[in-house]
Amino acid sequence: MPYIFGYAVTDSESSSNFDHHESSDAQVITGSYRVALPDGRTQIVTYTADDINGYVADVKYEGEAQYPEHRKSH
Repeated sequence: MPYIFGYAVTDSESSSNFDHHESSDAQVITGSYRVALPDGRTQIVTYTADDINGYVADVKYEGEAQYPEHRKSH
């Protein structure tokens, strides 16, 4: 059965920032999602899924990972 759906969440208080969009023509599912990672990068996954190829994902990252300096507590 064909369908289309999507959602997005952006909440600065919790630092949540992600979205997901997907559609199907009843043969192939196509979609993508993105999520802000704790290290400052954004992970972007684009995918297709069908009965022949299964789930096939392309994963990319935007930005550069940032790691704060660790300080020992006294």
